[in-house]
Amino acid sequence: MDLKYALVHEWLTPEAKGGSELVVKEILQHIDVDLYALIDFESVNPESYLYQRKITTTFLQKFPLARNGVQKYLPLLPLAIEQLDLNHYDIILSSSHAVAKGVLTNSHQLHICYCHTPMRYAWDLTFDYLNSDRQGRGIQGIMARYILHRLRQWDVISANRVDYFIANSQHTARRIWRCYRRPAKVIYPPVNLQQFDFQPEKEDFYLTISRLVSYKQICLIVKAFNQLKKPLVIIGAGSQLKEIRQLAESHVQVLGWQPHNIVKQYITKAKAFVYAACEDFGIALVEAQACGTPVIAYGKGGALETVKDIRVYPKDGTGLFFDVQQPEALIKAVEDFEQFQPKIDPENCRLQANKFSPTIFKQSYLKYVEDCYQKWK
Repeated sequence: MDLKYALVHEWLTPEAKGGSELVVKEILQHIDVDLYALIDFESVNPESYLYQRKITTTFLQKFPLARNGVQKYLPLLPLAIEQLDLNHYDIILSSSHAVAKGVLTNSHQLHICYCHTPMRYAWDLTFDYLNSDRQGRGIQGIMARYILHRLRQWDVISANRVDYFIANSQHTARRIWRCYRRPAKVIYPPVNLQQFDFQPEKEDFYLTISRLVSYKQICLIVKAFNQLKKPLVIIGAGSQLKEIRQLAESHVQVLGWQPHNIVKQYITKAKAFVYAACEDFGIALVEAQACGTPVIAYGKGGALETVKDIRVYPKDGTGLFFDVQQPEALIKAVEDFEQFQPKIDPENCRLQANKFSPTIFKQSYLKYVEDCYQKWK
């Protein structure tokens, strides 16, 4: 029997190029699916892998400014995703970091959700979101708190529409259990390692690449390197760009957004890649290691699954961790790294990155979907 598949994702825009989009791209290469999303501005982009592909969207597609992100219509996202009619499919695959898992399904349909994270602004980042935005204060703040409260209620209810969860890391699997009380199979996302060249010879500067928003802790990194007086390059754009440029001293270069070829030049030559956020997975850490570049990272979240601390793994370590999101902790980590750097083999960094290849993702994901279907059937 030929099974009909639907794949549901949140939004498809030129700015959305993170780990969740890599998962969508990989699934499309191996399963014949019809694609659904809240909004789509990629199928008209000649440079996109989705160019001229038929993608079914929701009423949010016609909303003003939707192209720049539907997060501004946050209270409407659950309603919008529930308007997608998927009744004629046998298997629903969702790639969800917000509401995609909330599509309505029937008892004759199997729903497998690849969960990149439970909705972060409704759970882990609630207070970060409220404290860093003027809408988190006064009457607007009360309304924002109420909306997030209702979103959490809907998020838990909609988790019951999923038959099987996949998580992108053990860290995310624990968060899925904490929020939904559901187990999840861990399948690491595919990292396009072929886009990053291995380079064992390094230059004398540190690097971080990130969206410049508060929870990424870029200001922490700048404060640490202001004191260290060591060269640091920052690549990325976001709401904190102006603040970070004002904070940075002369030896800290803030380049803003850069095209992939420039990113590649810096990430292959950096002495180490620095990261201070708690990520669910953290694809940038794997990309750095693919170039043979060691990582200095905050020792929480997905980093613990992608980086091997040289102090714990002296034979094949690929970086080291710091335990507290404070400049002093990062300063100590950088000083320790300078002592341990000769013991970190760039070849081991590349070998570590190879554990997260698209081939491994393909084998694991397709096998799990087949196993789930056999159990469900």
